[in-house]
Amino acid sequence: MKPVYFAGRALASALGPDLSHALDALRAGGVPPRPMAVSSDTAWPVFALVDAELESATRWRAHAQALITQTARQSGALADRHGPLFIASSSLDIGAIEIAADADADMELSGDMQTFADRIAGWLDWRGPVFTVSTACTSSFNAVLSAAQLIAQGQAASALVLGIELPNRLTVAGFGAMQLLSADAARPCGAARNGLVLGQAVAALHLSSSPSRWRLAGGSNVVDGRDPAGAVPEAVVAMCRQALAASGLQASDIGLAKPQAAGSVAGDRIELEAMASVFGTMPPLVSFKSAVGHTLGAAGAAELALLLACLEARCWPSTSYLLDPALPLSALNTTPASSPRHVLASIIGFGGGHAAVVIQDTLTP
Repeated sequence: MKPVYFAGRALASALGPDLSHALDALRAGGVPPRPMAVSSDTAWPVFALVDAELESATRWRAHAQALITQTARQSGALADRHGPLFIASSSLDIGAIEIAADADADMELSGDMQTFADRIAGWLDWRGPVFTVSTACTSSFNAVLSAAQLIAQGQAASALVLGIELPNRLTVAGFGAMQLLSADAARPCGAARNGLVLGQAVAALHLSSSPSRWRLAGGSNVVDGRDPAGAVPEAVVAMCRQALAASGLQASDIGLAKPQAAGSVAGDRIELEAMASVFGTMPPLVSFKSAVGHTLGAAGAAELALLLACLEARCWPSTSYLLDPALPLSALNTTPASSPRHVLASIIGFGGGHAAVVIQDTLTP
């Protein structure tokens, strides 16, 4: 099996159009979410992409094309467009369909699940195989694991994973109807946490067999639907243990962990208590939900791209709220004294998906 590395990454989010702007925004304390109206009398805070107010389906698609093409180019993956391309998303292009419906315009619907991915491949002039991965919030991590398997088995030299969550009202309205959203702010692991704040993002991860600083050491995907909208303790434990086993590591080898930690009252507690049963003494934690929101299908790629950039720049999100003393936390969003050699990152999603990856810093002894 060949080793798999992250050759490049890029991110467009509420923090800015690229990772450089994102790091500057984090250093300045982050950006607040903006209200997004889902009806004439209901709005929810959302970490929205810049220039996300679009007036027509044509403008929506033009905006999506420019954003996706720019992000893919920034990752360095367009130098060779013959490898596999993975499109990971929960909402695909539902935003364009919403706008067309509002305008009572004639517009061809998306077609099947592959139609949007094929359109993106056309925008990128991609010549390799194209896949759609849509497993709710774990979409991007499952795409990364699939891409890594192809590279490790020698079936591809490189691959591009795009995590895409674009402007639309359906997702926000749905989460609001399920009473899962905060009306004011995202407070992962906070004493006053009261729900999720959603986000929009386009993220690119360029995977390769060529050595670079960050290696994908292993990963896992565990599905347990006993709680279709939240974390299952046994699944969190299995997810962590399987990711560690796939990486050839012990729990004590992990120097930093990035949990889901979306700000759910019960979800944060269930997740962290289950992780504590694996780690014993919890490693320092980092959460990006208070900076970019929960970007759903894009979350794995978006948070991993931001995580690697933050590790290199030694720049972390600020935590301006009180943490929950009942949670098994050792530290949250505190710059590590030294660069961790191994980092475990996880995402938990609807339908019982629990996915994790372990990243190795090859420059850290």
